[in-house]
Amino acid sequence: MSSSGASIDLTEELRAKGYRLTPARQLVLSAVLALEHATPDAICAEVQRTASSVNLSTVYRTLELLEELDLVSHTHLGHGAPIYHAAHERDHLHLVCGSCGKITEAATECADALVERLRGQYGFETDVPHFALFGRCADCVAAGKSAAAARHGGSGSGPGNNSTAPAS
Repeated sequence: MSSSGASIDLTEELRAKGYRLTPARQLVLSAVLALEHATPDAICAEVQRTASSVNLSTVYRTLELLEELDLVSHTHLGHGAPIYHAAHERDHLHLVCGSCGKITEAATECADALVERLRGQYGFETDVPHFALFGRCADCVAAGKSAAAARHGGSGSGPGNNSTAPAS
């Protein structure tokens, strides 16, 4: 689905749930769709390209409302700020490279065996779409970057580097 098509669908959902589509809400929603996976700071920077008066607290409040309405969702990819994306995207988990910061989306089915084992052994229900795995991407493995760098955050730009690959 195109970003403009997704924006129209989400706009209609917001209105259908009884909320006005304020300019700030429209800008935040458009930024989430355009950036795909972004921190509140990145979303705010994108919004401020159009409306410099919108501040970070407005972005956080708007993201909170949009999440309550199931229009956006977030994932924690480390110790920093959460990453937001449109909730209409199909569920996926995030593979986070600790060396370069690249985030790769993977189909939730990749975790099926782990999810079943956790449920069977521990009775634990896993929130897979809110799931991130940390390690090294194929490029960093090929370049010989150490696993220790991945475990300790590496020297990359960290989570929020929006490089994503399609899930298989």
